[in-house]
Amino acid sequence: MRSIATVLCLSLLMLAVSCRNEPHPASQLKRRTVTLPNGQKITAEVNVLPIDLARGMMFRDSLPPDQGMLFIHDSPGTYTYWMYQVRIPLDIIWMDSNRTVVEVAANVPPCKTKASECPHYGGTRTAQYVLELAAGMAEKYGVRIGQSIVF
Repeated sequence: MRSIATVLCLSLLMLAVSCRNEPHPASQLKRRTVTLPNGQKITAEVNVLPIDLARGMMFRDSLPPDQGMLFIHDSPGTYTYWMYQVRIPLDIIWMDSNRTVVEVAANVPPCKTKASECPHYGGTRTAQYVLELAAGMAEKYGVRIGQSIVF
């Protein structure tokens, strides 16, 4: 009976917090400042959970030049990405566990066909982190293989 009361209490607390007019402080945990090799700072939305890693930039209509999306995988591996249901072209940057750039796919176009026909990108080098930027930003900010990204 005590566990039911605890769950009910926590549920009510979460409901009360979510009804506030200001953003919930936990929403800030999903953002991180990323410093590119040339010193340019961007704000990246961080994805760690499997559902967020899978959804990524799907269904979004824009990505400002000073923002990005950072994917953090549990362990190093070869991770391919695709553009199914992504509406804008992107630059995709893979980094190893030391946050060194190991692969870059520039100006990757959205996939407007069936999911089974969408090409996959990257995954040719071992990586643990992936950063997506608006198309053209990797070149604009001078991101190259062998450079380090700080976050």
